[in-house]
Amino acid sequence: MPSEPDPDARRPRLTPAVADTRRAVRESLGDLPAGSLALVALSGGPDSLALAAAAGFEAPRLGLRVGAMIVDHGLQPDSGAVAERAALSARALGLDPIQVERVRVEQFGGATPVGGDEHIRATGGAGGPEGAAREARYAALEVAAVEHNAAAVLLGHSLDDQAETVLLGLARGSGTLSIAGMAAVAGLYRRPLLGLRRAVLAQACADQGLEPWTDPHNSDERFARVRVRRSILPLLERDLDAGIVEALARTAAIAREDAEALDHMVDEIAEEVVELAEGGCAVPVAWLAANPAALRHRLIRLVARAEFGVALSRVQTLEVARLVTDWHGQGPVHLPSIRVERAAGLIVFALAPDRS
Repeated sequence: MPSEPDPDARRPRLTPAVADTRRAVRESLGDLPAGSLALVALSGGPDSLALAAAAGFEAPRLGLRVGAMIVDHGLQPDSGAVAERAALSARALGLDPIQVERVRVEQFGGATPVGGDEHIRATGGAGGPEGAAREARYAALEVAAVEHNAAAVLLGHSLDDQAETVLLGLARGSGTLSIAGMAAVAGLYRRPLLGLRRAVLAQACADQGLEPWTDPHNSDERFARVRVRRSILPLLERDLDAGIVEALARTAAIAREDAEALDHMVDEIAEEVVELAEGGCAVPVAWLAANPAALRHRLIRLVARAEFGVALSRVQTLEVARLVTDWHGQGPVHLPSIRVERAAGLIVFALAPDRS
């Protein structure tokens, strides 16, 4: 008499790659309130598909719900079919709700409806098609999170993505935050897989019989990130250190810790030293002169951002700082929307005359 089939034999084998992705998701979602919803930002690629599979498995065990948000950017002829395929994958993994949002991104800002009853949820921005698509995607994700009352949006960034981000930040030379990479948790967004290599995520898909989509843009070397991924990182791994990806990720973590600590210090200091002035605010020259450049520059940028909504570049920040460190009676510094001058022992920030 034939024996009863073993139900465990029908289940996908729990391989190390699958276990790693599930563990990472479980740790990331563990503090969400019971019954809350997490939305996976799903492209259908191996990283986000591995994330969706792990979230679909772990969320119910944590008393959570998990859905998927799929953004069709319309940047490729078959993008609609790719989005529908991702939606089918999400449905098969037990995710609910599943939303496909179609947007048409303009490279230099703006966007238009795709047609029918669908409407645009986001606009693209400057920075080429990659930057515009990213801006549109995040805007659409935020709208979806509000509509579905989601407690978190899960992004499929990997350890390799973090290393690439650090290298691109180094190339820009824009300070500590540029090499701090991506945060594991940033407000609404969570990146559960940030500690796992891309190859592990691809293996997790293969082990579960999932068939991810391969984005042709990921091999298009017109994009700086693709050049880093395909040429620069492999070169560094081969000729410098096989652990360079992990080392860059450690650098990001250390830089982020330092930047967050300094920013927290400056936030607290600002409450004590920033004085209200007519049409703006002021900071004592003595305080700025007595403190290290890292604190001085952060306070200058904080005042410009918090009081006037202006993000200062390093060059602009240094021009303001020269009113403290290289003072020889010079006149005011004129910045976009802001006029900064030294008067009566204060660095005074005020709206530029044309904005008063």
